Amino acid sequence: MMALLLMIMRKMVKNRWLELSLLSGLILSVALISSIPIYTEAILQRVLLKDLENLQASSGRYPGTVYAKVFMGSTSYWDSGDYEPEQRPRVLKDTNAFMQEDAAERFGLPVKHLVMEAATELYSFIPTDKTKVESETERLAEIAARSDLYDHITLIDGRLPASEPVDGIYEALVVQQSLKALNMVLGHVFEIENGDAKTKIKVKPVGVMDKLDYSDPYWHNHLDEYRKTFFIDYDLFETHISSNKALPAASASWLFVLDYSGMDLNSVHQYMQTTERIDTHLMNRFSTYTLDSPAVQTVETYFQREADLRLLVWSMYVPLIILLAFYLYMVSNLITERQKTEISVLRSRGASRLQVLTGYLIEGMLLGVIAYAAGPPIGMLLAKSLGASSGFLAFVDRTALPVKVTDDSYLYGLYAVISSILMMLFPVFQATRLSIVSQKQQMGRRTNRLFWHRYFFDIIAVAVAIYGLSAFNRQREDMLQVGVDASAFSVDPLLFLVPALFILGFGLLALRLYPLIIRFIFRVGREFWPPYLYSTLIQVGRSGTQYQMVMMFLILTIATGLFSASAARTLNDNLEQKIRYKNGADIVLKSHWLSESSLASSGGTQRIQYVEPPYQAFTELPGVKSAAKVFVQNNAYTLVGNERGLTKVMGIHTADFGRTAWIRDGLLGNHFYEYLNLIALDPKAVLISRSLSDKGIRPGDVINVGWSGVEPKTFTVYGIIDYWPTFNPNTMSTTEEQTNASRPSLVVGHLEYMQKAMALEPYEVWIKLDENAPRQPLYDAIAEKKLSLAFMTDTREELQRMGTDPFQLALNGVMTLGFLISVIISFFGFLLYWLLSLTGRVLQFGIFRAMGMSFAQIIGMLITEQILISGAAVLIGGLVGSVTSTWFVSLFQISFNPSAQVPPFQVMFDSSDTTRMYFVVMVMIVMGLLILGWRLSRIKIHQALKLGED
Repeated sequence: MMALLLMIMRKMVKNRWLELSLLSGLILSVALISSIPIYTEAILQRVLLKDLENLQASSGRYPGTVYAKVFMGSTSYWDSGDYEPEQRPRVLKDTNAFMQEDAAERFGLPVKHLVMEAATELYSFIPTDKTKVESETERLAEIAARSDLYDHITLIDGRLPASEPVDGIYEALVVQQSLKALNMVLGHVFEIENGDAKTKIKVKPVGVMDKLDYSDPYWHNHLDEYRKTFFIDYDLFETHISSNKALPAASASWLFVLDYSGMDLNSVHQYMQTTERIDTHLMNRFSTYTLDSPAVQTVETYFQREADLRLLVWSMYVPLIILLAFYLYMVSNLITERQKTEISVLRSRGASRLQVLTGYLIEGMLLGVIAYAAGPPIGMLLAKSLGASSGFLAFVDRTALPVKVTDDSYLYGLYAVISSILMMLFPVFQATRLSIVSQKQQMGRRTNRLFWHRYFFDIIAVAVAIYGLSAFNRQREDMLQVGVDASAFSVDPLLFLVPALFILGFGLLALRLYPLIIRFIFRVGREFWPPYLYSTLIQVGRSGTQYQMVMMFLILTIATGLFSASAARTLNDNLEQKIRYKNGADIVLKSHWLSESSLASSGGTQRIQYVEPPYQAFTELPGVKSAAKVFVQNNAYTLVGNERGLTKVMGIHTADFGRTAWIRDGLLGNHFYEYLNLIALDPKAVLISRSLSDKGIRPGDVINVGWSGVEPKTFTVYGIIDYWPTFNPNTMSTTEEQTNASRPSLVVGHLEYMQKAMALEPYEVWIKLDENAPRQPLYDAIAEKKLSLAFMTDTREELQRMGTDPFQLALNGVMTLGFLISVIISFFGFLLYWLLSLTGRVLQFGIFRAMGMSFAQIIGMLITEQILISGAAVLIGGLVGSVTSTWFVSLFQISFNPSAQVPPFQVMFDSSDTTRMYFVVMVMIVMGLLILGWRLSRIKIHQALKLGED
């Protein structure tokens, strides 16, 4: 065994540069695959924490609480409870132990507080001195205790109660509301009139308490819920009541306050399992109990998002995995080619194929161990970089993702090592089939096709991709014809797999045809080509299998880069435009309007008379560039002849609206301003939507518009519009009957005329802010001016939420990371191929020099080879990427729900994205050429003929 290891180590040292190249590919493969669970967990942890913070902000409840309450006594006059008084101490002790010693240790999160509370049933309390306290009031109250109470309260009046009965009287704390609810003052003694008391129980309130901090999660209930509660010392309650010495306990509760800021994938599962465990424990012991955990509903959606995101990231990594597989195969094949003679000799001397493969398997395992150790930490760095991407090759200064190496990352890394080693053994397996004779024969055959061409993998891949394209196009058309309800943004993983398959197949198909094109060019000008071109065309035309791997690297890099750039730009811009169009402006708000009285309209219905709040205050807010009054009535109607239809009415000031509202350029037949100018001079002029025009209404026609409580007025149609800020012209329905219903319609007119002729009703204020204007001064000014708002929508906040969506981060991050890694792999492949090519052709160059070819002509020959190989690969990659982007990026419309996507989905190409991509690729090629030039300058070509007898 040691001899075998020694032989393997010697071979690896002999081919150290190839082995290092193979090792770098292995490490990248392991790092890439292991980054999937690292990134998925990190981004979902950030999103989960953000969702929990939003839950706390919206509901006012701390998400890290788990509250359980059980009832051991009677809950009504016909129910005597689960346990008799003498049984309750044991049950309470067992449940206390379960909560403290079992549940608290299983959450997987730090427990900030475990608050225990117990209470008796409600008893009737009467004053002991009826001359000082009014005795007619019915005072129903309970005696309770709460752990660590004194650390979380402040005394409004009085003092803390004693820890032991004073002259047989239990001193207690009460809340402010208790004084009124129980009609009492501090210092008076009350006793239980009846009940299960074994002795006379007397209680004296000695202090009034309030919460020390109203944001403290220690408090699960509002203080008002304790208005009929006497709080005694907790230890006193334990010894006198929980033990059933004086009174039996009737209910108990436990409040876990967890530090949810450290919640991750593992603790989420533990949190849910422990909550279910508590539920099962209580269900088996109590017929009446409550269990409340605010975070459960949010966490439940987390698991589905985790599965969806992991599937999405896997699908987006497919092109990169293919590229890495090509790289590993190429390097392994180069190593095998250099050792084919040695393999054939071993086979001729009796070594079995299994023995030969075992040697290479051990070599692969040695490299795999190093890659397995280094890959996951590098994968963690890759995952960390994903969180900083805001678009294709675009990065922002964003808080770093909370990444860490997990058990799953090492498991994924192990899968990557095993798969990579199998890929590396494939060329060896093919080589072991050859004897010395067949190996020498194969060396003389330079036209052997690669296996993917031999088995028509390229044609099959293109055919499958085109079938997928056709199927997606049919799905998109069906969704456009039948409107469906809008749903959250999601991406079908096949939308990445099918284009990747098309890029791979199209690239391989181009490489099948390229040698034929080179041979045709050679034959056309074979009588005229100078010697260096003649040699270059022969070299490229006859040695197709040698350079096709490096060409495939460049094709995949360029094509996936173009597709990723277009896809990222398209998805980001369409999502942004959807939000901007839906809102209509940077800020949309509406004030609270006061109403004076109800006036009777001519139709007999009552109409509210509103008082308009000051509008100028909004135009003077910090950062406001322009503002516009926009009246919106969603339940208006149109009357054309005897036909009445539901419509949306928008009243505007044309000049202000034009300066403030947002709409995508080119969305309307003419410029947005031209439609506003069209109706500007006539107060009765309106624009109508295409859905009303399809009913026969034309420019110049007269229509009547009104709504509930408002008499319809006559307007003149001046123009027809397909889109308008905030207006969705698509049918949103799920049934065929709804689909056949009338489409949404819109009427846009003058606000001033509507207010004077129809009614003064609350309107919205749309605001356009200066570019990059900070929001906080605006919010502060609204608060300072005490502007009462019914609602407020901030478009920038919605765009920021969109940018931090886990799927959006994955799209931008993985596309950028994938391209950069493909550039690195292509660089190594490019450099490796040309270095080996130069080293292997030194003798050929020496012969050319001996035949009279100048050094400049040899350089010209190499430059021509670069153009015919690298240059052609870049052009083919650009062609493949452009075709893929044009055909496949439009399919992402399915992810947006075509009926809900307004403005319509549009494929985006940005020259800056393409420029950045080609710049990175050109830097890679130039660096490779500089290294090759340096290597060529060190080769002593004039001495090449001394190296052999050829």
